[in-house]
Amino acid sequence: MSQEIKDRFKQFVAPTYGRFPITLDRGECAYVWDTDGKRYLDLGGGIAVNCLGHAHPEISQTLAEQSSRLMHCTNFYHFDGQAQLAENLAKRLGQGRVFFCNSGAESSEVMLKLSRRFGQAEGRFEVITAENSFHGRTMAGISATGQAKVKDGFSPLLQGFSHVPFNDLDAIRSALTPATVAVMIEGVQGESGIRPASPDYLLGLRNLCDKHNLLLLWDGVQCGHFRTGSFQSFQTILGDRGGDFLPDAVGMAKSLGGGFPMGAVWIAEKHANVLGPGTHGSTFGGNPLACAVGNKILEIVDRDGLAENAVQIGQHLVDRLTEIQQKHPTAIQEIRGIGLMIGIEMGSDIASFDDAKPASVQWVSALHEAGMLTIPAGQSVVRFLPALNLTQDEADEGLQLFEQTIEKLTA
Repeated sequence: MSQEIKDRFKQFVAPTYGRFPITLDRGECAYVWDTDGKRYLDLGGGIAVNCLGHAHPEISQTLAEQSSRLMHCTNFYHFDGQAQLAENLAKRLGQGRVFFCNSGAESSEVMLKLSRRFGQAEGRFEVITAENSFHGRTMAGISATGQAKVKDGFSPLLQGFSHVPFNDLDAIRSALTPATVAVMIEGVQGESGIRPASPDYLLGLRNLCDKHNLLLLWDGVQCGHFRTGSFQSFQTILGDRGGDFLPDAVGMAKSLGGGFPMGAVWIAEKHANVLGPGTHGSTFGGNPLACAVGNKILEIVDRDGLAENAVQIGQHLVDRLTEIQQKHPTAIQEIRGIGLMIGIEMGSDIASFDDAKPASVQWVSALHEAGMLTIPAGQSVVRFLPALNLTQDEADEGLQLFEQTIEKLTA
């Protein structure tokens, strides 16, 4: 069956992804099974999407119940689920309004349109982003992204973007022009291998944006929704130093819907009317099914203490990975991360590796053989982005498989 599925993919599905030779069939909690019956421990979480694991019974029940009542209605109308979710998100940030969409790329698009509209009267439109950032695959998203590989073949790009080194406040200052309207960053750069912002950088950015009347746009798509132990990663990074720190807009997706396609942007109250009626829209954004799931996820995270679990299990993983690194220093170069967002810089000097392929992809493929799913990043990083309800026993199982794979490849 698996080969038949792969053959049909090759014939009928657009070849826009470099897919691994796995055909998944079903999942339950932290595990998935392929069509041949092999079980995998999922520490990739669908790239930080499956925050409650697979086939969570309360999410399945919520979808079934909501679909029997109201599955879709145009945003011409009101319904309670969307109002409730907007309130639930806003109370975790501050006074503001929420626009609902369907993906992280769309949330970036909303923030970029917000900045254009905000600066229109003064002719300001330029946005500063970070090198090695990732803000989605739309034309605006790849223009904003600080990685050349996602831009290749799509010129001319949307004008008005400059990219400067991450965590470098002086570089932001040097990039300012009279046309600058916003700075857009991730709290933890995910696609470049889990690189967190520093507290001083974030506080300095807020001050700089206030001084020059710039919007601070926060891409929390991968690093948000409790993955670092707080609702948004700036709350984790700043801790007690955060005070009243807030971006002007926060983009969300991935774990927001726990696998159901959903995105959102929180916009600070003082900018809430910049995007008025007719300036933006989404046919499916904030639909009843998505909002029901989003509300249920927040309820479960709060009820089951999953933000705290992300901190505890994340620290356990880092501690044990550090022990493995001490035994295998050539295999593990560096460990970075916060909570359940962990990047492991792996060695590439492995005899069986093909020099033509990134080491990250080959490490992930080897982990597949061992029965574990992880996510590659860049040339040599393996990411752990598991469900927020991962247990210590499941984490230990993953660590054992990880170490066994290292021992096998370095023997």
